[in-house]
Amino acid sequence: MASTNTATRHRHHTGEAGPPTRPSLMGWLAVVSVMLGIFSIVTTEILPIGLLTKIGSSFAISDGMAGLMMTMPGFLAAISAPVVTVATARIDRRLMLCVFTLLLAVANFLAAAAPGYWLVLLSRVVVGVVIGGFWSIAAGLAERLVPTEAVSRATAVIFSAVPLGSVLGVPAGTFIGDLAGWRTAFVVMGAFTVGVLIMLVLVVPPLPPHQTTRLNVLRGMLQTVNTRFALLLTFLIVLAHFGTYTYVTPFLEQITDANSPLITVFLLVYGAAGIVGNFLGGAVVARCPRVTFGLAAAMLAAATLLLPILGRWQVGVVALLLVWGTAYGAVPVSSQTWFAKATPHAPEAASVLFTASFQATISLGALMGGVMVDRTSPSTVMTLGGLTATLVVLAAWAHFARRLTWPSNT
Repeated sequence: MASTNTATRHRHHTGEAGPPTRPSLMGWLAVVSVMLGIFSIVTTEILPIGLLTKIGSSFAISDGMAGLMMTMPGFLAAISAPVVTVATARIDRRLMLCVFTLLLAVANFLAAAAPGYWLVLLSRVVVGVVIGGFWSIAAGLAERLVPTEAVSRATAVIFSAVPLGSVLGVPAGTFIGDLAGWRTAFVVMGAFTVGVLIMLVLVVPPLPPHQTTRLNVLRGMLQTVNTRFALLLTFLIVLAHFGTYTYVTPFLEQITDANSPLITVFLLVYGAAGIVGNFLGGAVVARCPRVTFGLAAAMLAAATLLLPILGRWQVGVVALLLVWGTAYGAVPVSSQTWFAKATPHAPEAASVLFTASFQATISLGALMGGVMVDRTSPSTVMTLGGLTATLVVLAAWAHFARRLTWPSNT
């Protein structure tokens, strides 16, 4: 992938240490542990989607109010990504990964024990801080864990945690919530996160910082046209996705008239398609970033615009969730690659901007979707999301029409 290959070339150009020469097994175990860390974060972040109505009813709040569980982490992650990364720039990255993973476990156990909704929201604040810090460090770590020739595959493995969180995490959480209550789902997630922490301690090598990310570097990145396009594309596509997907459970309940076991199956279908989309997107985005981003947005737009029409039938829901999952599976790797191609000289700073913009828009999308779903209907939310995704296609075309190019990788 462009982000990691670029960063590797930059280290050679500046005379820093080259790629790792550690035994391949330990290197790949370290990659898997980082992937599992992101899987824990992604699953914890979006776990309320499958449990939204259960948590809302237990505290006697509306679906829109329950959607604040999605708004809080994104908002805090957007702030913590630059703040935490800059503040801890001189601290070993392995230590920071372990600290963030410990905090994530605590947040899950806190949510499980919360006597009131306010404490659930407090736990989501902690989740937000973890997302911002862990993601900003982990997104570009592949180059430091495996040899140069394996960096692209390792990066795809790390980013596969995003759709895996959907295909395994959310449906599993929903299933556990049906069997033993939503609190048990958070307990299980907390216990799993403790296991990930142990693995990080055992297999990840010391990772002293190679570069110090400063605020002036981030400010400089915002002045380039490619970074501004990356921000625009990320803002629109994530707004479209999370403004709709956060409320997919109410849609399936009210429009499709699906019960909880069937909703779990639907979410599994979506997540499986997301895994396929992640690896397809990762395979082509470095060569065709505009086409990849634009095609993913077009597929997402088609799926959400057609759901209010075809979503009354189960076969229609399955077909559209397959399209939607494949489309969104390519989004995180496309966004990260675009940021990295825009700033090849500062890979960690690129990850910070990617994380901050992505998470801020998750927060805004969930918030706006919550307002709309309380005032209108889940079908209206889907339609508005589809129209927003259409704007991404136009923005990607505008980048091509202006004949813009990316800076040199050297």
